[in-house]
Parts: sequence; C-alpha cells; structure tokens
Amino acid sequence: MKTIKGPAIFLAQFLDDKAPFNTLDSITDWVSGLGYKGIQIPTWDARAIDLEKAATSKTYCDELTGKLADKGLQITELSTHLQGQLVAVNPAYDAGFDGFAPDSVKGNPKARTEWAIQQLKWAAQASQNLGLKSHATFSGSLLWHTMYPWPQRPQGLVDMGFTELANRWLPILNHFDEHGVDVCYEIHPGEDLHDGETYEMFLEKVNNHSRACLLYDPSHFVLQCLDYLQYIDFYHERIRAFHVKDAEFNPTGKQGVYGGYQSWVNRAGRFRSLGDGQVDFASIFSKLTQYGFDGWAVMEWECAIKDPVQGAEEGAPFIASHIIQATSKVFDDFAGGGADIELNKRILGL
Repeated sequence: MKTIKGPAIFLAQFLDDKAPFNTLDSITDWVSGLGYKGIQIPTWDARAIDLEKAATSKTYCDELTGKLADKGLQITELSTHLQGQLVAVNPAYDAGFDGFAPDSVKGNPKARTEWAIQQLKWAAQASQNLGLKSHATFSGSLLWHTMYPWPQRPQGLVDMGFTELANRWLPILNHFDEHGVDVCYEIHPGEDLHDGETYEMFLEKVNNHSRACLLYDPSHFVLQCLDYLQYIDFYHERIRAFHVKDAEFNPTGKQGVYGGYQSWVNRAGRFRSLGDGQVDFASIFSKLTQYGFDGWAVMEWECAIKDPVQGAEEGAPFIASHIIQATSKVFDDFAGGGADIELNKRILGL
C-alpha cells in the first residue's frame, strides 16, 4: 500500500480578474497559505501557464516548478478538460462549445478539432517537461444527444460513435505514451465516457491502450445513482488521478436525475463543498489506499450554496484529515508470524 499525496487544489474555479486570483504567483501564495501542497493547472487559462511554451521549453518548466517549490507547492497534473471536450463535438453543440475555442477556429468545427488535438499533444510534452506522470481531461462526445433513446437509436449508431471517438483519441494516446504520461479521463455526464460501461466500450475500441486511464470523481456518480465505491473495485488499476468533490442527490415528487431544467441550487442532484454532501470519503480514501493509489487528492470546488473562498479554506484540512498513512507492518505481527515449516506440519498433522 502507498500513501495518497495531498491536499491539492484545482485552480480552474478560482482564477479570476481580481487579486489574489488573477496571477499564478498570487493565487499560489493564497493556496499555499491555506495548507495546500499541490495544484492542478488548467492549461486553457494563460494566467496559469503558457502551454505551448511549456511544451517546447524545459527551462520554462524548470523555472515554474522551482518557483512553486519555494512556496511548498508541486504541480499534480495539467488539465485540458476544455480542449479534450473539443476533440469530439456533435454539431448540435457547436454553438455552445465554440465558447471554449479561440476566435481563430470558431465556426469551423474541423479547425477547432485540429486545434484541440494540438493542445492535447502540447499537454503531453509539457507534462513530460514538468516531470508529471498523469494528465486530466475530458473525452468529448458525439453521442450524448442520444443518451435517452427516444426516438430509438438506429442500429450500429453507438458502435460507429465509439469507433470515431477512438480514431480521434488513438493518435493522442500514442503521443502521450511516447512522453510517458497517462491520459486520465474524468468520467462525467455530457461526455461519451460517463460511466463504467461507456469507459469499457471506449477501452475496447482503443485496444485497451495502457495510457487510457481514469480520473476518479465520485460526485458525478452520486448524481447518476452509481455505486462509486464498487467502481473503485472495478477500475482501481486504471485510476491515476482523483478529484475530491462532494455532491448530494435528493429526489422529490417533482424531479430526479434529469433535474427538470432547474438551476443548480434547485436541482435534486447538486454539487456541494467538501463535507456538505453525501459522499462517503472515509470509505473512498480507504479503498484507494488499499489498492495502492499514490497520486494526489485534488479538491475540485463546485458548490451551489457555499462561497468558493470558504470552500477552499475548509478543503485543505478536510482532505488532510482523510489521508491515511499506509501501514508498513501487519497489525498482528506481535503474535509471531514468522514461517516455521516444522510447526506448520505439526498443526496440519503431517
């Protein structure tokens, strides 16, 4: 067993135009002061990192990690959630997802996809330059608009969709493999990879690629009524990243999983700050430790009720209190567990 690293924090929800959230230098002073030891960096935000420069300049990466080390911080992973989303976009969502793309490729889905793929490849190179082994992203989606099959999906549609998704991701996965980095898909509603079944379908299409791994975030499973603890039993060998994020699901006589088009605060299923939801983090940390996960426990703050600053302040001690120092000895060693062949034979009557 190994000890999970942490606490860490995903910067995406905190970067802002106001100090101390407007520069990497000031926001890392803030998170370090709260007790965090790691940061997950959103690569689409130029306030946090110059992705192309990180991909092409080891010197830039060394200077970045050095400055963070002086504050007691490490980079846990880079994130390309928004760029990964744009690797595969159904035309029904073009207008919405164009907002994630630079102006130069908006309105041009082919160019937008090519831009996204290049971003992912830079992320692989940047991760290697930074000494990182895991990378956080989304899969994108071609099929989500058919999630509830009405009208019925045409025969072969799902297979074709996953074949195309795999064709887009295989060169990216191979590129990450060349740079020694795992691609950790956050399994998430809105993505074609949104539960265990869809992940397995994708994994089959990419020939069980060793770099097609997982970012585990239990909040998205609470909102799907999925057993998030058994999920760890199924997929622990592929879990290489971890978002510590809480959620609650309180169905009523008026709405359930789909939320009735309500705002987040009025949905039956909603994200909450750590400790305010229904996720059994004690069991999660136990299972991940049991299976030898030694990556980072990264707080992703999203809450419909609580202020983000309060959420961040509470997050570091919450994670720290759940990290289990993995034992290096068997608890009943005192009873004399050494092997004695002759004693064993006598006990067995041999």
